[in-house]
Amino acid sequence: MKARQFTRVACAVMALMLLAGACGSDERIAATGDCDTVDSVSLQLQWVTQAQFAGYFAAVDKEIYDKYCLDVAILEGGVDIVPQQQLASGAVDFAVSWVPKALVSREEGANIVNVAQIFQRSGTLQVSWADSGINGPADLAGKVVGNWGWGNEFELLAGAGSAGLDPSTDFELVQQSFDMLALLKGEIDASQAMIYNEYAQVLEAVNPDTGELYVASDLSVIDWNDVGTAMLQDAIWADGARLTEAGYQDLTKRFVAGSLEGWAYCRDNSSNCVDIVLANGSALGASHQAWQMNEINGLIWPSPNGVGMMDADLWAQTVAVATSQPILTAAPDAGAYTTGYVEAALASLNGRGMDTVGTSWQRVEVTLNEGGE
Repeated sequence: MKARQFTRVACAVMALMLLAGACGSDERIAATGDCDTVDSVSLQLQWVTQAQFAGYFAAVDKEIYDKYCLDVAILEGGVDIVPQQQLASGAVDFAVSWVPKALVSREEGANIVNVAQIFQRSGTLQVSWADSGINGPADLAGKVVGNWGWGNEFELLAGAGSAGLDPSTDFELVQQSFDMLALLKGEIDASQAMIYNEYAQVLEAVNPDTGELYVASDLSVIDWNDVGTAMLQDAIWADGARLTEAGYQDLTKRFVAGSLEGWAYCRDNSSNCVDIVLANGSALGASHQAWQMNEINGLIWPSPNGVGMMDADLWAQTVAVATSQPILTAAPDAGAYTTGYVEAALASLNGRGMDTVGTSWQRVEVTLNEGGE
């Protein structure tokens, strides 16, 4: 948090009436930056610094969290870090994780709660070459199909199952690296990819037949949103045990509000958010991050019920897919998510005239450079 002077003000001038007290027993979210104290908060990401998490970085950089009396430390993730386990162990205050992965951990005993559903759509694809004959899940039969494992395969397995395919007998399921090299080298027929990351890596590579970068028409894409096995992804998770404490309830309310405001900022200032991500040490190039920011916004906006609000139908679809596959043994209980913190945040943001739905948002045109530079 940038150094700044916090002055004492009465709770009576702080903001709109909401769920739980940001100031003593009053039901308000403080959004003035005038605080008696500043609370330190840690957020565990599920991957390295990139535009997938731009809203949180922007909320730090643009001093949005400051307005909510928060000093937020953002921790990078990696292949050996499980965000929801970090949260459940008490190592961090909040975590970003995909819903099915977190629900598996919850079923295994982790007391974690979804307090804000950031992504409204899935970004997972299965990508093949246009001449591969792979246009839908049924076409994976007899093919070498890549996936990352680590819980990233759930939509693929469910999609294959919906087409009547058994991955143990009907196609060869192999673990791929977090890149597209196996597809580019012809080692696999279909590669797992995120629309905001690995898919762009192909479009940043040179087609040896033309000497130019690959284009979208060179590829065939299975989008699990179209198949009906898409699952909810990035969400903010909180510690369920601590949510019984008034202080943590207040902290969660303010953190959610600041995070949602950060995402609204990145919707309206995407190029600036790319710069913020790059300044925070992303190893990915500028054009790649511009693509990623564009596609991440597309997974969030529009949010018909308000940014961060859970879509009950998509939650039900996620649970149905998870329980139809060897992912969850049973549907989670009603305490697995709550909308109360988002409702409080939206009331505050809407009360200050912010657009929390983003109906008018449109993608910008991004030109990818070789290697994403």
